[in-house]
Amino acid sequence: MQTQQRYYTPEEYLALEEAAEFKSEYHNGEIVPMTGGSINHNSIIINLCVFFKLALRGKNCKVFTSDLRLWIPRYQRYTYPDVMVIQGNPAFYNNRTDTITNPVLIVEVLSKSTQNYDHTDKFRYYRSIPEFQEYVLINQYEHQIEQYSKTGEAQWLLREFETEDAKITFSSVDLEIAIADIYEGVDFNLKESE
Repeated sequence: MQTQQRYYTPEEYLALEEAAEFKSEYHNGEIVPMTGGSINHNSIIINLCVFFKLALRGKNCKVFTSDLRLWIPRYQRYTYPDVMVIQGNPAFYNNRTDTITNPVLIVEVLSKSTQNYDHTDKFRYYRSIPEFQEYVLINQYEHQIEQYSKTGEAQWLLREFETEDAKITFSSVDLEIAIADIYEGVDFNLKESE
């Protein structure tokens, strides 16, 4: 017997999210609980945020983690990207200081449960954001990073990095970082459940 799934409006979702103990994303009427992160996942995010925060001082850029929500109007989605960088001032959705609409750079640290979504539909949704210029996917289980840089209207260039001695240049914010620094403190031998 099939049960009918309840449709939530964006306003209902926001009201529920304010009172919720755990974060959920909003997917065009459906509320989707977020999975928890691992120690490696968290280490990579902290490494990037510290680097971005220090390197972007005085450059009119702001760095945010997954505590800040992103609204994607074209696809009616609320998401919590792992790391976002905004150039200039944040564009708040409906004057909500917990929801923005204008990242230039988004980084997702891949988890087994979300990696397919991060590579496909989520990337398609992000590409509908006019300011969005760069998408970086970081594997937490081995040295492997995919970087998508916008080169023109509907054109994206893929670069892959699979050695820790390589360096990646974040073209949207004109910064270079060693892959080893991104993975500092990450232990690939940890066996973690997701």
